[in-house]
Amino acid sequence: MIFNKFTGKSGEQVAAKYLKSKGYKILDTNYRSRHGEIDIVCMHKGMLVFVEVKSRKNLSFGLPREAVTYRKQQSIIYTAQYYIFRNALVDIPVRFDVIEVVDDKISSHIENAFQLN
Repeated sequence: MIFNKFTGKSGEQVAAKYLKSKGYKILDTNYRSRHGEIDIVCMHKGMLVFVEVKSRKNLSFGLPREAVTYRKQQSIIYTAQYYIFRNALVDIPVRFDVIEVVDDKISSHIENAFQLN
């Protein structure tokens, strides 16, 4: 468990650095509500982007993105809706991304990985 938390936290730091290098402005990290958690909330080119970071040390247990199940997506969406409401950001376009980190390197950045229902 501790190893997994360390891997996840390390992956989130790698992802945040990557996003900043691409011109994203980080608004929040590890945002929590009763519905769940969002790893990174940022702005990019006028769009509010909610990022789920999935990290692995290797691919022996499959691709990191495979852990972003429908149930996990719904949790992220509900949490994002709460974030939007709490921060009065209702008129800003929204996108949900997934960043895969394997062995502390960005493996892929999947923009618009899933949609707001």
